[in-house]
Amino acid sequence: MARTFILWLHGLGDSGPANEPIQTQLKSPELSNASWLFPSAPFNPVTCNNGAVMRSWFDVPELPFKVGSPIDEGSVLEAAKNVHAIIDQEIAEGTNPENVFICGLSQGGALTLANVLLYPKTLGGGAVLSGWVPFSSSVISQFPEEAKKTPILWSHGTDDRMVLFEAGQAALPFLKEAGVTCEFKSYPGLGHSISNKELKYIESWIKRRMKRSSSTCLHLNCLKEMFHSR
Repeated sequence: MARTFILWLHGLGDSGPANEPIQTQLKSPELSNASWLFPSAPFNPVTCNNGAVMRSWFDVPELPFKVGSPIDEGSVLEAAKNVHAIIDQEIAEGTNPENVFICGLSQGGALTLANVLLYPKTLGGGAVLSGWVPFSSSVISQFPEEAKKTPILWSHGTDDRMVLFEAGQAALPFLKEAGVTCEFKSYPGLGHSISNKELKYIESWIKRRMKRSSSTCLHLNCLKEMFHSR
């Protein structure tokens, strides 16, 4: 079976190891051999927390995040380059780009979107949980054509008070303008957190998009060689 790689990006002030139990919630046999990575953001001063130093992928000028909140595009672009290096390494080791999935919560969700839209190849998908669009429309011209083919799944709780639901919905016209396909899932009553129902849907979404053809073709080619050698 072709290798599947799932990269999970945590939220502001959190860490990669603290999110590792998420892997145990996705129990489908199809994902049993998936390779997971839960990196931790570096320690940086964060404007919305009065300059306090904490794990942060990029600077966040304002929280709660709402429609029209200021963004620091420069630090987002820099953070995306660092994550792209991880993806480059995975692909260099033989993983099909379309079997690479990026998932992220809150700030990690915003970075997930940035990574998918700026990567030069089509990936398996990007799952944004309670995130926001970390760009203005002026950045759309920088999105590679292949990146626009990567599907986006957006999950957001209607009772989110940290990244307002309306801020999540604002992704839809942005992505439409960019020519990117997005499936938006709202979760009534859910705040700024992850639900089991949300994870189960993400699991099924990834399974539908996994590329298995490479292993099938390899198997058929081996059979052909066996018969031709007789």
